[in-house]
Amino acid sequence: MSINQDRIALFEADLRSAFRLTRLKIEDESHLHAGHAGAASGGGHFKLTIVAPEFEGMSKVARHRAIYAALNKHFPAAIHALTILAFTPNESTN
Repeated sequence: MSINQDRIALFEADLRSAFRLTRLKIEDESHLHAGHAGAASGGGHFKLTIVAPEFEGMSKVARHRAIYAALNKHFPAAIHALTILAFTPNESTN
């Protein structure tokens, strides 16, 4: 398992502790940022698609804040950049 696969497993555990997930997909996009100044720090670039009922009634900003709070201990060592797509079960198409 690569270091980012190990990291993704830890991210998933923390998100499952924070939310009642109906869908979670974490993609490692670090390879798209090779040579980027942030890549030198060792933190990865990840894309997160998350569906959870806790997001009901929350703005996009509030959803992102909740996710950042759940993953806080991983910044900046493991996560340099995070793209977030956060939905309620009613908003999700899958």
